[in-house]
Amino acid sequence: MTRTQIYLSDEERRHLKRLSAQTGRKQSELIRQAVDAMIFSGRREARASALEAGRGLWAGREDLPDFGRLRRGWDRAR
Repeated sequence: MTRTQIYLSDEERRHLKRLSAQTGRKQSELIRQAVDAMIFSGRREARASALEAGRGLWAGREDLPDFGRLRRGWDRAR
């Protein structure tokens, strides 16, 4: 783990201190948890964006098999 210094406003510091007292967690732990949540959120947004970009990618193609028919065949084979 790497030590990092941050600057908080007086209001942020008060809220962080209060949250720390309420939860029994260290302030540094709460900050790391907030950073992790932002990283996860960014990854989720990037994934959603990539999925949206691929939407309809194969629409209108005539060279693809009938996936519905293939799936029904696979379902019957079970």
